[in-house]
Amino acid sequence: MSVAAERQRTAPAEPDRLEGFSAPREVERVFGHDAAIEEFEDSLRSGRMHHAWLLVGPEGIGKATLAYRFARRVLAHGEGGRLSDEHGVFRKVAALSHPNLLLLRRAYNDKTKRYGQWIGVDEVRRLRAFLGNTAGESGWRVVIVDRADELNTNAANALLKALEEPPSRTLFLLISGAEGRLPVTIRSRTRTLRLTALGEEHLENAVRAVLARDGHKTDTKMLETAIALSQGSVRRALELISGEGIELYSEIVQSFATLPELDGRRLHVLVESLSSTAETERLELYLSLLLGLIERLVRFSAAGEGATDREHALAARLVSPGNLARWAEAWEAISLERAEAMALNLDRGLLVLDTWFHLQRLTREHPV
Repeated sequence: MSVAAERQRTAPAEPDRLEGFSAPREVERVFGHDAAIEEFEDSLRSGRMHHAWLLVGPEGIGKATLAYRFARRVLAHGEGGRLSDEHGVFRKVAALSHPNLLLLRRAYNDKTKRYGQWIGVDEVRRLRAFLGNTAGESGWRVVIVDRADELNTNAANALLKALEEPPSRTLFLLISGAEGRLPVTIRSRTRTLRLTALGEEHLENAVRAVLARDGHKTDTKMLETAIALSQGSVRRALELISGEGIELYSEIVQSFATLPELDGRRLHVLVESLSSTAETERLELYLSLLLGLIERLVRFSAAGEGATDREHALAARLVSPGNLARWAEAWEAISLERAEAMALNLDRGLLVLDTWFHLQRLTREHPV
């Protein structure tokens, strides 16, 4: 059993955690966001720290890991540099037991045995008691909202009140992968750090560090493939390495290779395997890989870069200057349908079918 798996065995369930791997609050090192770290450090050193920061960027690039680094930095009396995992503040933050740290996230429903879809107002109301207490130890209080774009309307309004009149020496760290879903009123009261996908070197170093820390092994070929397909996301690379992501990607490539023809039996088996709510994470991974493939095909056709060697032939067969805009529109349409289906808990099987029928129509009506 890996180190992270052993920790998870006795830990309470939590949303968005990748099974078998450390949670962001348990990770010491951040890769690839030096400019954001320096901006935060400058603000802290100046003595004029903004009370609320919004960390925005793609999924799985280290936003939460960075937020916990900032939290530890403030809670440790401003001690310089990275805190080792042996530091008392690090251990308390990792265990969510630090008295001056509050994490707001989707709540677990004991009846349904699932996490809620949104962060509700009852969760945000915990702020009242937390901010009303006298801060001990460092004198700072830190509130992390993970993720801020999952706040429902009432919860967002409750958080806004706290942001408008924050107690002194209180730091809010809001994490978001979809900045546009946040009310303008909240965004206007935060200082935004825009984080980008990791470059190949930082990504590989981060993935290797995670695998070593949590006791996972992989071969060079799988690591190279995961890095190439992950689009700068550590989480995506780990999903590819630890699960069946590579197999799902191969299945997608094979289906793209036959377009505009679709194998009905194969499609039926695929829909059956992805339709249940128990397969939500697998479906998300599948659609992310599919959208990632479309994005790379478009980029390669437009600029001659971005695709893997295996995808060059697909780009030549399916995408041309004449239909490039149609492929970009398909990416947008599938992304919106995916978001709507997940948000409203619509039929997942129908989502998969509609995705492939959309691609079939595109390749028939707008061939190379």
